[in-house]
Amino acid sequence: MRSTSHPDDARSLAGSASLPGGTSLAGSASLPGGSWMLGDLSVTRFGYGAMQLAGPWVMGPPADHDGALAVLREVVELGITHIDTSDAYGPYITNRLIREALHPYPESLHIVTKVGATRDQQGGWPPARKPDDLRRAVHENLENLGVEVLDLVNLRLGNAEGPQPGSLAEPFETLVDLQRQGLIRHLGVSTATAQQVAEAQTIAPIVCVQNMYNLAFRQDDELIDTLAEQGIAYVPYFPLGGFSPLQSAALSAVAARLATTPMSVALAWLLQRSPNILLIPGTSSVAHLRENVAGAGLSLSDEDLADLDKIGR
Repeated sequence: MRSTSHPDDARSLAGSASLPGGTSLAGSASLPGGSWMLGDLSVTRFGYGAMQLAGPWVMGPPADHDGALAVLREVVELGITHIDTSDAYGPYITNRLIREALHPYPESLHIVTKVGATRDQQGGWPPARKPDDLRRAVHENLENLGVEVLDLVNLRLGNAEGPQPGSLAEPFETLVDLQRQGLIRHLGVSTATAQQVAEAQTIAPIVCVQNMYNLAFRQDDELIDTLAEQGIAYVPYFPLGGFSPLQSAALSAVAARLATTPMSVALAWLLQRSPNILLIPGTSSVAHLRENVAGAGLSLSDEDLADLDKIGR
């Protein structure tokens, strides 16, 4: 990542190779899944989603501020180079925690954010996709993360019920304009239909699509395969079911056979589903973070995969 103290550094969001306090960045060779290129950015396929660092229902500060900082520092210590966040989380809470914990950022760390929704007093996620909304959101992300260029910005479409049809031209063109101004390096879309993904690609290149997808929710199977052919990442949010954790007799049976947890199997399945899938499971616990990393490294047999494939079909 690049901090505001290095305005002429050609590597956006790139800074010191060590954490505050001098802790060096661990190698990522032991992380499951290897790496993937988001445009010209190399990231670990096993990433981290920061949403759960905010308070209950992603509103307000965490109950354990120091614990949240410890999770973020452990993310980097483990060699994870892909953090997913948004100023809507908190709002503003997770980005400020990321800055407090990790700034100046390790050179290999890449932070992905999203714009297009805000928060209301009831904890809802009303859309904020007018040009002025998006410009303000990009500048707020820059300020709260403490950088001058955002590595990757996803345009959040749809609503709480999921993707919704309709043109994304106006909001996406606004982000393309901000990209031309040098404020954004790469673009992606989130909560998008296949048609919206295709429309975005007629306007400007995208490097990722971030949609809800997991073992039990597989509406994007065809889209994932199409994106893999194009070399574009697919980043499933709620890979473990989100606010409603995955429940399946078949999943539990495979986990029992492997003497592990259903969540570990679900993460490992995603990494083996397609090479362009990048994981961003979230947690507010250092121990759970380590469990997720270890679990995703499971090797699933053909029998395991056949049993799991029945869940979402």
